[in-house]
Amino acid sequence: MTTIDPVVLAVVKGRLEQVADEMDATLFRSAFNPIIAEAHDASHGLYHAETGETLVQGKSGLPVFVGAMSFAVKAVIDKSKTDNLRIKPGDLFIFNDPYDGGTHLSDFKLVRPIFRNGEIYCYIASVGHWHDVGGNVPGNYNPVATECYQEGMLIPPVHLYREGVLQDDIIAILQSNSRLPGSLYGDLNGQVSALELGATRLNSLLDEYGDETILSIMSELKASAAELMKSYISDLPEGCYAAEDWLDNDGIKDEALQICLKMSLRKGRMTLDFSGTSPACDGPVNISRATCIAACYVAL
Repeated sequence: MTTIDPVVLAVVKGRLEQVADEMDATLFRSAFNPIIAEAHDASHGLYHAETGETLVQGKSGLPVFVGAMSFAVKAVIDKSKTDNLRIKPGDLFIFNDPYDGGTHLSDFKLVRPIFRNGEIYCYIASVGHWHDVGGNVPGNYNPVATECYQEGMLIPPVHLYREGVLQDDIIAILQSNSRLPGSLYGDLNGQVSALELGATRLNSLLDEYGDETILSIMSELKASAAELMKSYISDLPEGCYAAEDWLDNDGIKDEALQICLKMSLRKGRMTLDFSGTSPACDGPVNISRATCIAACYVAL
């Protein structure tokens, strides 16, 4: 295995982070709605070509997306396998399904493959919280919803661009299901532009240092991050710890909901067990698996 020059490693690490940060800045400056432009309810990153694992994520977006977006990219990868969907250069996918690597219906994900020499090198992705995506109430926070369809439209992973060609019918469907179609269109274009800039910056970096060098550096960064986390966990005293908290109710039934966590630490490994938590409820306070894992990442 070739040893990576530590100076090159540090420089490329900074350049990769800058790619994600520039995508963040592009969307924040061009978004139509203040939830993205001011609250920064969005995120961008680079993801592994085969597993969808997070390689680099922008520092200005919401922390919860650090974990959730990996599941979103994996959803596109899995769809390409199970649905025999061949991913081609110029493709760009869009969706908001919270059970397909999502958070909630307002967060629309855009996933774009980066091709090098005819093969997928990695993915870049964008997520942004849109103003209104249908449902019973404007803004989509419906406190009496008992199913996700009452909160907004649900879009599975579909082509927004197919081999570089914009699918206008998809945009028509999205705009027809929003009370603010202009805001939706503006935010969508901001995300597309952010990914276009990200692709330009990443390809420039790859041309400068070479595909294999950058791939090796990505692997090294991933390995060092794993070792760093393991070292932090190893510093904690081994044992089993437990905590619980309560929600007053779910907005539908006046019954308290328990959140229970058992954390085990053994030989540098941490296990989080939520099995004592109340089951899924009728009201709109449930959480998808991807978001639960992402929330654990944020806490850690």
